[in-house]
Formats: sequence, structure tokens, C-alpha cells
Amino acid sequence: MQQYIGLDESLKDTFISIRENGKRIWRGKCPSDPKLIAEVICKRAPNVERVVFKTGPLSVWFDHAMTAEGGPAICIDARHAKAALDMAPNKTDPNDADGLAHLAEVGFFGVVTASSFIAAIEDLANFAKSRSVGAWIGLTTRRYQSGEVDYDGHISRCGDNHLRSLLYEAAMVILTRVSAASALRNWGLRLKEKIGFKRAAVAVARKMAGIMHAMLKSGELFDRSVKAAA
Repeated sequence: MQQYIGLDESLKDTFISIRENGKRIWRGKCPSDPKLIAEVICKRAPNVERVVFKTGPLSVWFDHAMTAEGGPAICIDARHAKAALDMAPNKTDPNDADGLAHLAEVGFFGVVTASSFIAAIEDLANFAKSRSVGAWIGLTTRRYQSGEVDYDGHISRCGDNHLRSLLYEAAMVILTRVSAASALRNWGLRLKEKIGFKRAAVAVARKMAGIMHAMLKSGELFDRSVKAAA
């Protein structure tokens, strides 16, 4: 049987919840040291499938250290996790660990962005070209042209603000946390060297909007090897 783990970390202690086959099989805590946590996981969950924790003061350290220890670590945005964690009758660290373990088991994270995208787009036929979706969401730059003056400004920020924020967060994750190589990530990293991180993240978010629309239209899965068009 595979196990799924939720970690609710603090500066001192980290609460650990382990689920298997739809039930919690163990819950406890240990000092907030990734090596000690890895030892607990190795002992209590030898067939761990996913380890989920939320963003916080220790999340970067946890992400790198847990990955180095060979753990399938996944860091999710605290705001995205909040809705699921708020369903618990009492807000406690052990309950938060339980909630994160449940998210790890059902695989609900990332789904927020995909569901929001589908809800906002409504009908794929609304866009003749997939690349038009980025402009509709407000991820393309404004242009000002008058006489001899012609320049591009900031992004328009029109359209669905919630979806735009989710895509931007997803783009930041691709550029900073995702370890698996992909043509999209490599393209974004090259762009970051030329125009800076924030503008590159916007470009990746815009590219993602077009890719997601094309995937829905064709029914094909995402192919990491496909080159991202400029």
C-alpha cells in the first residue's frame, strides 16, 4: 500500500500525518529538521507516494532538503490549501497536517488553476487562436503609439484577475520549484536571463494560457519535450 503524508511545519516542531487507503494510520511530531523528518517517514511510511506541505518560512529549506533526501516533496501555496484546511472543525497544527495528508492522497492541489481556467474560458470556440487567451486574461503588454512615440507598457490586467493570479503563481513555481525539465521551463529560464524574473514569469503564464487552451481543444496531454513557440 502507498502512503501519503502531510507536514505542518513551524520554526520549532513539525506535525506529521500519514494516510493509507483512505485512513490515517499515524500522526505525531518531531523537530523541524528535514533529516529527522525523513527518518520518521522512512520508519513509518516506507512506501510513501507524496509528501505535501504548504508555503511558509521553512518551505524553501524543506523543499530542497526533502528532495535531497529522496522524498517526493510537493510544496503548495498556503492560500490554496486554506480552503481545504478550514473544513476541519478546529484549527490546530495536527488537524492541518491531517488536511495536508488528505490533499496529498486525493491529489487536489494544482487542480485549482485548471478548474479556474476551464470555468473562465467556458467555451473553447470563444477563441479562434489559442494564443489569444493570454491577451484576454490581461497578460499582454499595453501599447502606446502617438506620432514618434511608440512603446510597450505594463500588462493590461484586463479580464479575470483571479485566473491571472493563479497562472502567474503557477509560472513562478515552474521557474523556481519544478525540478523536472521541460521545453516550457527551459524557455522561461532563458527568458529570465534576458528580461528578468518577473517579466519572464508573466511570459510563461501567458504561454501556459495558450497551451492549456490548445490541450483542451485537441484533447492531448502536455508534452514536456515540445518546444515553446516564441
